[in-house]
Amino acid sequence: MPIFRDDALFLIAGPCVLEDDKLNLGVAEELAKLAGRIPGGIVYKASFDKANRSNVGAARGPGIEEGLRKLEKVKKESGLRVLTDVHLPDQCATVAEVADVLQIPAFLCRQTDLLQAAGATGKAVNVKKGQWMHPEGMRGAVEKVRDATSDARHAKGDRRLSLPATRLSDIAVTERGTFFGYGDLVVDMRDFARIREACGVPVIFDATHSVQRPGQGSGGASGGAREFIPPLTLASIAAGADGLFLETHPRPDEAPSDGPNMLPLKQLPALIDKVLSVWHATRR
Repeated sequence: MPIFRDDALFLIAGPCVLEDDKLNLGVAEELAKLAGRIPGGIVYKASFDKANRSNVGAARGPGIEEGLRKLEKVKKESGLRVLTDVHLPDQCATVAEVADVLQIPAFLCRQTDLLQAAGATGKAVNVKKGQWMHPEGMRGAVEKVRDATSDARHAKGDRRLSLPATRLSDIAVTERGTFFGYGDLVVDMRDFARIREACGVPVIFDATHSVQRPGQGSGGASGGAREFIPPLTLASIAAGADGLFLETHPRPDEAPSDGPNMLPLKQLPALIDKVLSVWHATRR
């Protein structure tokens, strides 16, 4: 069963960056309780390195070695599949030993070597749409991942090569908003249909970074407007998003990264209830 589906709502959720095991596992435990209510399941998300911070002194995370240890612990103790970002081609094979999904950050969505290295692992790949990219422009990114996946399976003699190309790879594209002036983002709700038509893959709405205000926080860090997460999330589902990306934290204001645009963990179950109502109402 693929991770990314167009017939059952799925959720990618977790803290922005990996913290101590208590925090990581505490979030995973709450997500595991919620997983049975979401038809397509939940994938736990957390980054081992935030390599694209605005400021040199910004918190980046534990690094790849310690981060993968933490993710493996989450995976074993919660039973959830896990996702994390990759920034360099050389990271992909190592990360794929633990992660079920490799995520390409928005700023790197045109990096050919990175996309192909992620695809070559045979793991699911989520490509975030760059803030400057038009929806149809993501076709090239998906094709790079898909071709590398096909080449890897051909080399292994994988019999699934007889399947249609759109079923060869577990790939998704995530819409995370487009730059509107300086320091703010806007989501074009037409993009879900346009990306799906252009790329032939499930489309995810990133409710977290769509309300991010880059460089508008304290000391030049990213700010955010988390009060807009619920309405934009519900609108995205009504507009046809297949899945959701929601960073969540028990105490967002104390989080080392992206706190202003993370949903408080205690608010997640109620939002999911509303999401499911909209999902069922719009897909009958």
